[in-house]
Amino acid sequence: MSESSPTAAVPRPAAMRFIMLTVLIDMMAIGLIIPVLPALVGSFTGSNADQAFWYGVVTFAFGIANFFGSPILGALSDRFGRRPVLLLGFCGLALNFFATAMSTALWMLIAVRLVGGAMQSNAAVANAYVADITPPEDRARRFGMLGAMFGLGFILGPVMGGLLGAIHLQLPFFAAGVLALLNLAYGYFVLPESLPVERRRAFEWKRASPLNALKELSRLKGVGLLVAVIAFTGLAQFILYTVWVLYTSFKFGWGPMENGWSLAVVGVVSVIVQGVLLGRLLKRYSPQRLAVLGLISSTVAYALYGAATEGWMMFVVIVANLLGFTVAAAIQSIISSAADASTQGQTMGAVSSLNSLMAVVAPAVGAPLLASVSHFPGGDWRIGAPFYLCAALQAVGLVLAWIHFRGARRARHAAGSAAGITA
Repeated sequence: MSESSPTAAVPRPAAMRFIMLTVLIDMMAIGLIIPVLPALVGSFTGSNADQAFWYGVVTFAFGIANFFGSPILGALSDRFGRRPVLLLGFCGLALNFFATAMSTALWMLIAVRLVGGAMQSNAAVANAYVADITPPEDRARRFGMLGAMFGLGFILGPVMGGLLGAIHLQLPFFAAGVLALLNLAYGYFVLPESLPVERRRAFEWKRASPLNALKELSRLKGVGLLVAVIAFTGLAQFILYTVWVLYTSFKFGWGPMENGWSLAVVGVVSVIVQGVLLGRLLKRYSPQRLAVLGLISSTVAYALYGAATEGWMMFVVIVANLLGFTVAAAIQSIISSAADASTQGQTMGAVSSLNSLMAVVAPAVGAPLLASVSHFPGGDWRIGAPFYLCAALQAVGLVLAWIHFRGARRARHAAGSAAGITA
C-alpha cells in the first residue's frame, strides 16, 4: 500500500474538537464501570476464588469478541464512513451497560459482554477519524491529544463510578448507559463525517478477518517489526492493568483509596504528557526517536515498579516515566502514515484487534505469576515478578523497534544514494 501524501488529509480543527469530546465521553462511560464490575461479578459468586475466576471469564469474553469485531468494524468504516460505525458503537455500549445492570445471572453477564465487545470499536474508528483529517506529519501530536482524552476519561470515570457504586452497585452502569446515549445524540446531530466518498473502499470479508488484518498490517511499507513492538508493549501494559491493585495490596497493604489515587496520578500524567508536552517534544524529536526514548523510559519504569519497597516510590516512578506515555501516539502515527488513505479504518482496527488479543492473554499470564509469589512477605522484591516480566517484554519491544528504525534509515539512505547516482 502506498504511503499517504501530505495532501491526503486536510486539517480540520473543528472536527478534531468534535472527536476529542466524543472520545472523552466514551472513556468516561467505560471508566465508570471499572471500580464496580468486579463487585458485580462477585455478587453472583460464593467465594473469592470463584469471583476471580469468573471475573477473568467476563474480561476474556469482552476481549475475544473485540479481537474479532474490531477489524470488521474498522473495514466497515472504510466502506460506509466513520460516523455511522461510531454511532453503532455508541448504541452497542449503551445496550451493554443497561443490560449489564439488569443481568441476574453470570451467563447473562458473559453474553452481554460478548455482544458489547463485538460492537465496540470506538477507539480504532476514532484513530482512523483523526488520520482522515490530519496530514501525516501532524498525526503524532493529534494522536497524543486523543490519548489525553483517554487519560482524562479514565480520571473522571472511575471516580464517578466509585461514588455512584457506593450508593448502589448497578447505578454506575445506568449512568454509563446514559453517557453512551448522550454520545449517540451528540454524534448523530453534531459530529461531522471525516471520510469523503471518493476515498472509501469496498468491504471484503477476507480483509476484515483479524488474522488477515494483522498480516496486512505487517505488510505495510514502513511497519514490519512494529507489529511485534505493539504486541510486546501492549502485553506488558495489560499485565500491569491486571495485577496493579492486587500487587500494591500484597506488597504495600494499599486499599481502594491508595489505588484510586495512584490511578488518578497515571491519568493526570497521561493528560499532561499527551495533551501538552507531546507537541513540544515532536518539534525536537522525530516520532521514531521519541518511540525509542519512550520504550527505554518505560522499560526502566516497569523494573522500578517491581523493585519498589515503599508505596510512595510507585508515585515517583509514575511521574518520572514521562516519556513512556509518548510511545503509543508515536507508533500509531508511524503506522497511520504508512497506510493508504482508504484503509485507515482497517489499519486502526487491526491495531485495536492486536491490543484486544493482548488484553485476553495478559490475565492468563500476569495473575498466575503474581499468585506464585504472593506468599512472600510485604515489601519483598520478589513480589514484583509480574513487573520484571513487563520490563523484559518492553525491552524486547525496544530492541525490535531499534532494529526496525535502523533498517528503515539504511533503506532510505540507500535509496537516496541510488537516486543520486541515477541523476
